[in-house]
Formats: sequence, C-alpha cells, structure tokens
Amino acid sequence: MSLETVVEDIRDEARARAEDIKADAEEKADAIIAEAEQDAEEIRAEREAEVESTIEQEREQRISSAKLEAKQARLEARRTVLGDVRESVESAVADIDGDQREELTRELLAAAVDEFDDDATLDVYGQPEDEELIESLLEELNHDGSYAGEYDCLGGVVVESEGSRIRVNNTFDSILEDVWEQNLGTISDKLFDQ
Repeated sequence: MSLETVVEDIRDEARARAEDIKADAEEKADAIIAEAEQDAEEIRAEREAEVESTIEQEREQRISSAKLEAKQARLEARRTVLGDVRESVESAVADIDGDQREELTRELLAAAVDEFDDDATLDVYGQPEDEELIESLLEELNHDGSYAGEYDCLGGVVVESEGSRIRVNNTFDSILEDVWEQNLGTISDKLFDQ
C-alpha cells in the first residue's frame, strides 16, 4: 500500500467521521430546536391562558363594580323618595288644626297624665301655638299642671313632673317616628312595587 492510498483512506475515514459528527450534530440540533419550539408553544399557551384569566377577572370585577354602583344608586334614590315622603307626611301632620288637632292633643295629654300620680304637679311642654289649647285641656282633665314652655315639635305634648324622674314624650313627632319605623317596609314595598 502506498502512502497515497493510506492518506486517501485516512481522508475517507475522516470524511466519514465528519459526516457522522455532522449528522449527529444536526440530529441533536433538530432535537434542541424541536424541544425549544415545544417549550415556546407551552409558554405561549400558558401566557394566553393567563391573559384570558386576567381579562375574565377584570371583566367580572367591572361587572360586579357596575352592579354595586347601580344598587347604591337605586338605594340612594329610594332613600331620597322615602325622605320626600317623610317630609310630606311631617308637613301634613304639622298642618293638622281645629277640632282634629284638639282631639289628638287631648288624647296624647290624657295618656301622658295617666303615667303620673294623681297629686303630681305637671309641667307640660308643646308648641307655643298650642299653649291655650294645652292649658284648657289641663283644666278639662282637672289635673294640677301648667304649660311650662316651648318644645320643638309638630304638635302634641311632653309632660314631666318635678317630683318624679319620668318624662313622657307624646308629641306628634314621636308617634310619627314609631309608626314610620313599624311600617317602613310596607311603605317601601308600596312605593317601589316589590
């Protein structure tokens, strides 16, 4: 064998070896690229899912927030309407006059007087416009008491005694407050058709 043949065999062997290394490297590179593409696809899918989830959460939060705002606006509107109705009722109660005012004041004063001993000296408070009415009703009830001064109310009386610590508030305001609180649900249902 000649030197040239040996060299040629070595070259062929080197070429074959180089081809094997190149094929092996290409195979490894293809595997790495495929794995990287698969990882990239998984990361893209995860990110898409995260973005979708974030969008859905934000949408739900906005819907919830809008519903809460709408509910608060409805409640505020209802409070306003109920406030207007209450003012209207108070105005109507304040405008009660004549025989009806006298009868209501009589009943409220009599009920308050019944809370005290018969010999108690009573101080009766009410609207200044009702002073004469209160004094005449005290005489009618034959009870020792007098109009003691002004009380800021729609009508009715506040009665107290020097000898006891009892104070009876039988004003139109206190009666209205009790009736209002007891019937607020019914009033609301009728106003808002529930």
